[in-house]
Amino acid sequence: GHRGEEEPLAFYLGERRIPVMEVIDRWLSPDSRYFKVQVYDGSVYILRHHEAADEWDMTLFSQRP
Repeated sequence: GHRGEEEPLAFYLGERRIPVMEVIDRWLSPDSRYFKVQVYDGSVYILRHHEAADEWDMTLFSQRP
């Protein structure tokens, strides 16, 4: 990543592993790092890494029709 840290290469949706095709954008908040990612089916997700808790969560941003 731009701060010398790793970026997400994949994430899990239930039991399914979803590979990341591209990190479209990234940004910081006081306690988290965010990644806007596109996956191979064209869907776009926002992944948040809460650094203090070392926890990740995910939001579907847009889904391919």
